[in-house]
Amino acid sequence: MSERQSITVDVVSDVVCPWCFIGQKRLDKAVAAVPEVAVDIRWRPYQLDPTIPPEGKDRKQYMLAKFGNEERIREIHQRIEPLGAAEGIVFDFGAIKVAPNTLDAHRVIRWAGTAGDGVQNRLVRRLFQLNFEEGANIGDQAVLLEAARESGMDVAVVEALLPTDADRDAVSSEIATAGRMGITGVPCFLLEGKYAVMGAQDAETLADAIRQVAAEKVRDEVVG
Repeated sequence: MSERQSITVDVVSDVVCPWCFIGQKRLDKAVAAVPEVAVDIRWRPYQLDPTIPPEGKDRKQYMLAKFGNEERIREIHQRIEPLGAAEGIVFDFGAIKVAPNTLDAHRVIRWAGTAGDGVQNRLVRRLFQLNFEEGANIGDQAVLLEAARESGMDVAVVEALLPTDADRDAVSSEIATAGRMGITGVPCFLLEGKYAVMGAQDAETLADAIRQVAAEKVRDEVVG
């Protein structure tokens, strides 16, 4: 290639999904493995449980209601923890006290998409860390404001918008669109808006997909 090829990767995810955190780490590795392709990553909203109230729910009670007993919950965590460790994630499920509603988090992520190069990626990484490694309540607007500040956003703008209904409908509509596209689980990686890689695939699989889609894009441009 005489010029560096570029492609977009839209990641449909929820920041309370541990597989999405693992997927984010693997995508980072995949992008690093394909330096000949410029990858524009855009984070798209999904809610694993939109019925959680704005103030959230007690996570222990929420998990018990969902999975039935503590042994089952322990098994799930024990299966995820080593996979996270392999990606540099220190999951601390016991520290998470609140199962949050993530709509506000997705609104801030949406705004971060226009806040400058790399800001949205930094914010999503920070929200994953806050939830899974630090046990912070990412449904809390104060927590979201601090994450926005740390990620390089204009906090005054976020502080003004968060208490309002700004972009609630837009985020909800985007989540509904994902459902109509057949996305029923996350993460889902959409390459160039038409090729889907489902689940937290390993970095090599994601890197291969990036290479293939970039190569096809070059062929299409030559033919066009």
